[in-house]
Amino acid sequence: MAPPTHTTASSEDLATDILAALDKSQPLLSSDAFPSATFVDLKAALDRLASREMVKYDTIERQEALLEPEAEQIAANGSHEARVFEALRKAVEGLSVKELEEAIGDKNVVKIGQGKAFKEKWISKTKDGKFTAVADKITDTTQEQIKTVQQTKTHPDPKILADLKKRKLIRTQNIFSFKIHKGPKFALKIPEEATDLTADMIASGAWKTATFKPYNFKALGATQNGGALHPLNKVRQELRNIFFEMGFEEMPTDKFVESGFWNFDALFVPQQHPARDLQDTFYISDPKAADFPRADSPNDTKDYQAYWDNVKAVHQDGKYGSIGYRYPWSGDESLRLVLRTHTTAISANMLHKLAATKGPDGKPLPARYFSIDRVFRNETVDATHLAEFHQVEGVIADYGLTLGGLMEFMEIFFGKMGLHDLQFKPAYNPYTEPSMEIFAYHKGLGKLVEIGNSGMFRAEMLESMGLPKDMRVFGWGLSLERPTMIKYGISNIRELLGHKVDLEFVQGSPAVLLGQE
Repeated sequence: MAPPTHTTASSEDLATDILAALDKSQPLLSSDAFPSATFVDLKAALDRLASREMVKYDTIERQEALLEPEAEQIAANGSHEARVFEALRKAVEGLSVKELEEAIGDKNVVKIGQGKAFKEKWISKTKDGKFTAVADKITDTTQEQIKTVQQTKTHPDPKILADLKKRKLIRTQNIFSFKIHKGPKFALKIPEEATDLTADMIASGAWKTATFKPYNFKALGATQNGGALHPLNKVRQELRNIFFEMGFEEMPTDKFVESGFWNFDALFVPQQHPARDLQDTFYISDPKAADFPRADSPNDTKDYQAYWDNVKAVHQDGKYGSIGYRYPWSGDESLRLVLRTHTTAISANMLHKLAATKGPDGKPLPARYFSIDRVFRNETVDATHLAEFHQVEGVIADYGLTLGGLMEFMEIFFGKMGLHDLQFKPAYNPYTEPSMEIFAYHKGLGKLVEIGNSGMFRAEMLESMGLPKDMRVFGWGLSLERPTMIKYGISNIRELLGHKVDLEFVQGSPAVLLGQE
C-alpha cells in the first residue's frame, strides 16, 4: 500500500503524521509521503522523533535539473534552429533575414537559430542572399533533450546536462529527502518528557513513572559572540614578548602627530628630502606649526635651545666631523606638524633624554628601547601598501658596538621569529651609516624576502643630542603587517587592516607562536 500524502500545518503536526504514515508502511520516503512539507519542517520533526528513538532516518541528496525560461520556450515551440528551418520549409522560395524575423516574430531566435541550422546543414544561402531549407526532414535533438529534462528532472547523459547548463538552458539544484524507519521506541503518540526533576515530582512520587528528556551532550549550544584579538595584536604581543625577553624597555608611542624637528631634522633628514614632500607625508593644516622643542616634565633639565642650534649647525654648516648638507636650514619648516612617518621620531626623543642620564662613570647608561605602533605615509593604496601601517622598531645604545655586532644581533632577534639564514644588503638611510636591508629565505614562498632595515645611527645625529663620542646606537625596523600576512597566508593587506576586514577571519584566526610552524 502506497503511503498517503499529507499537508501539514506545523512541525508538531508533521511529527504525528510521520508516525501515522510509518505505522502503515515502512520504509517511508518523505518526497512521496510529504511532498508539500518544507525541508526545515521535515528535519525539525524527524530530529524531534529521532531524539526519542521513535524513528531512524537517512538523508538522501540528489541533484535536479530545472529549465530556464528560454528552455521552457524550446520545449513548447522547438529549438531556435528547428524554428528557423520550419519557417524556411514553409516558404518554398526562401526568405531574407527581415522576412525570416517577421515570420518567426523573434530576432534573437533568428540570430541564434540560423547559425546552428547552417552548422547542421539544414539551410543554405541563395545567390540573391535569401535563406532556404535544404534538408528533407530534421530531428530536433535539443527539444528532445530538454523535454527529457522537463519530465525526469535529469538526463541519462551527463555530457548533455553539462552542455545544456553551459548554454544556460538549465540550472541545477540539490534536493534533500529522507528515508524513514521505525525506531526501537516507536509509538503512535509522542510521550511527554519532563526536562527537570521538581520538588513536587519527588513529593508525589510522579518521578517514578515520568519520562525524562535525555541530555544531548553532542549539542553545540548557542554561538557565543565574544571578543577576539585581531591577528595584528596577536603577532604584536609575540614580538613584545621577544623584546621583553631580550631586556628591552617599551617606548611611549602615544604621539601620532610630531613636529618636523623630531620626525625629520633630529634624524639628519634634509629639508629638501623627497620624504618630506606632500606626496609622501601628511601635513597638519590646523594648527600648522608646533611649539619650540621643550621639556615635557619638571625632571627634564635638558638645554633644548642648544640641541636646536646643534641640529641647525649639522644641517646648514656641518659639525662633529660632518660637512653637513650646506643649505639654509629653516626653523619654520622644522616646526611644521606632520602625522609621524616612522616611530624613529620617538627613538630620537628617547636618545636625547638618555644623554641626560649619568652612570657611576659619569656617562649615559646603556639602554635598549623598542616600540610597535602606527605610522602614516601618503601612499597609493594597493594590495601591499596602505596609508597607515604599524612599525616595529628596536634601538640599542651602548659602548663599543660594531656593525658585526649588529649583524649577529639580527641573527638572534629574527631567529626568535623563526627566520634564519639572513642576508644583508648595503642600503641608504639619512640617519644611519652604514645601513643594511635584511633578507631571509621564506620556505612557503620559496624565495628571499625583505624583512627589515637596519643601521648604525650617524655620529652627528647622536653627538647633537649630547651623547658621548664613544657611544654607538644600533637601530632596526620592520612592519608588523609583513610577518602577520606571511603567518596567516594573506596576500592583500586590505584584508588584514581597514574596512574590508572579515570579522569571521578575526574571530577564527588561530593563536601565533613565532618561530614555530
